[in-house]
Amino acid sequence: MTPLRHSTRARRALTKLAVQDPAFAALALWCTHLDSDRREGAAWTDGRAIHYGADFEALSLPEQIGLAAHHILHIAFRHSPRSHAMYLRFGDRFDEDLFNLATDAIVNETLMLTGFILPRPAVRLTGLLLATTREKISGQDAVTKYDAERLYIALMQDNAATRTTRPGDKGVASGGGRTGGQGGTGGEKPRPGGALADAARAYADQMAFAPDLDSARDDRDDGAGREEDAEWRQRVARAMEAGRLAGHGIGALGHRLADLPEVHTPWEVLLRGLVSRAVLSSPRPLATRPARRWLARDADARAHGGPDPAFEPGILRDRDIPRIVVGIDSSGSVDGTLLAKFAAELGAIAKRTGAETHVLVFDTEVRSRVVMGGAAWEKRITDILFTRDGGTSFIQVMDEALALDPSAVVILTDLEGPFGPVPRRRLPIIWAVPGDPPPSGAPFGRVLSLAR
Repeated sequence: MTPLRHSTRARRALTKLAVQDPAFAALALWCTHLDSDRREGAAWTDGRAIHYGADFEALSLPEQIGLAAHHILHIAFRHSPRSHAMYLRFGDRFDEDLFNLATDAIVNETLMLTGFILPRPAVRLTGLLLATTREKISGQDAVTKYDAERLYIALMQDNAATRTTRPGDKGVASGGGRTGGQGGTGGEKPRPGGALADAARAYADQMAFAPDLDSARDDRDDGAGREEDAEWRQRVARAMEAGRLAGHGIGALGHRLADLPEVHTPWEVLLRGLVSRAVLSSPRPLATRPARRWLARDADARAHGGPDPAFEPGILRDRDIPRIVVGIDSSGSVDGTLLAKFAAELGAIAKRTGAETHVLVFDTEVRSRVVMGGAAWEKRITDILFTRDGGTSFIQVMDEALALDPSAVVILTDLEGPFGPVPRRRLPIIWAVPGDPPPSGAPFGRVLSLAR
């Protein structure tokens, strides 16, 4: 990658950074560094180049080094294309600024753990978690647990109702106090998420951040994007290994970082594949009935005295409508945003396969039974009233599900409750868990985490 011109504003900081950290010495060479005054702020990233603004020169040298490292990690960890990928997954429900906040919190926490100095105030992963989920966790444990997608989804999963922008609210920002540029987009429009997302936005406002990451929503084809992702994974792996061998800098943490640019299959894709394979009918050979093609060939051979054709069995096609049973644990941590996405995926599967879908809402017992069909699948399932009280038991819901003779069973739950005996019949059973599944897992079926 050869830049058209190189930043003069960041030259000194980049030189010092290469001496200070061997991992960054390698990664910085693969980034384009440009001076730009087209927006306010000290620096920002578009996924391919780092742009250094006039405010960058006002920072101290240690702050310049830390800020340059901050944006190098944005590019190396592929945050811009990953933001675009999340937009493709969630559409209008995706909050780009909140994802930017998640990436900056992870990057800043990582850099501070390795001794870098950033412009203050600076969001940190530990601070964001404490302000939202109230999770008290060390910085090292936090960066080994959360990647950007997992953190973003955790912030968007909430039992509170979706809220709208209040007059005077600022746009979410994500970087150091002087790491960003433009603020919110303005206007009164719905903001996705509930109480946790609002708490994250309040934390961002408190820290006076502005977005510093432009999503890579360009015209590249998927093949080129995947190739570029693979190249960056190799570069990061080599750089982290160099740092690890040196024994200092970010390389000492590198192999434990959860946000390294790795390929993770979204849970929607896994769910789609598991359920679709279960409900799609597979034609079976029927030895007692000949194929129509064989009958025609046999008749032709008899009429013209030709040799008898080799027998071809007929094909038995399943005429029964496939059936999916969906159990929803009303006492678990199933928020409206996740339920809507979950419903949209199952609705699309049912529409594509023609499957009949039975929804069982349960806690210790089955409380509601609904047969889904037609349009407005997502709205109907989110309109179901939940008890939100009491414990959970999977015994009755599994008995009712098996009695419906389904092709697949999907249970949305936190897996906290008695399971009962292992079903005698072999069929796909999927336990869809909103967060990280418990270590014990489930005694039967497949556990699918919706945390990514």
